[in-house]
Amino acid sequence: MEKELLQEDSQIIVVILIAIMVLLLMAVSLVLFFFFSRKKIVAAELEKANMAISYQRDLIHGTIETQEEERKRIAQDLHDAISAKLNVVSLSTNVLIDGKLDKKEQEQTLQHILSVTTKTLESSRRLAHNLLPPILENFGLQAAIEELCDEFISSKKIKVNYTVVYHDLFSKSNELHIFRIIQELLNNSVRHGKAANVVLNIDETDQELTIEYSDDGKGFDIQSIHKNKGIGLKNIESRVEILNGILSYQSEVGNGATFTISTKKPKK
Repeated sequence: MEKELLQEDSQIIVVILIAIMVLLLMAVSLVLFFFFSRKKIVAAELEKANMAISYQRDLIHGTIETQEEERKRIAQDLHDAISAKLNVVSLSTNVLIDGKLDKKEQEQTLQHILSVTTKTLESSRRLAHNLLPPILENFGLQAAIEELCDEFISSKKIKVNYTVVYHDLFSKSNELHIFRIIQELLNNSVRHGKAANVVLNIDETDQELTIEYSDDGKGFDIQSIHKNKGIGLKNIESRVEILNGILSYQSEVGNGATFTISTKKPKK
């Protein structure tokens, strides 16, 4: 009897030990499972963070490149349109001061100075207009975009079919970004796309602005453009990012390009 009890106790102890071992194995398995799962989650989060950092870095680089290109353009405009003409005025004025010209030559020189001065004023107004269009400041975004489209139409380089519905959703600084985006799209259609026609639709709801833009130009290869974006596209992407908007575009070589931009009204 005592022997049977000892055997039963031994069996119970063995069962308990086996149960403890099983529980330990399960516990270790759970710990390893959570460890490796957590490791995968952390790795995925790190990869996501690195992608976000890389995107922000590319965006900053694009913004800097765009700013540098704009500075170069402004510097070139100042040199060609203003500095060079003022040098001519200065030289002509010195000739007059010397007093070696007869009356007819003096009149001709004065007429020349007046002509150059008038052209310089026109150039300075155009430069100021490019930096900050007065119509945008005085009459708002809708009027500024309509004037911009009409200027491209008047140039006879491209036909622009446009519809603009906008009622002061954004601040003046953000309106300037929207204006520059449209300006960049039109310039790209003319310079690079060699397009003949553009369709531009700008519409709004109470809280969102949508821009739909398409042309019938040369188009471009999406895969190639993702690897090597030009200044113009980087400029557009940077401005859309500043607006907290979403940009999508589609194109095929020989079949034009389509751009869609949507951005919500910022919360006060």
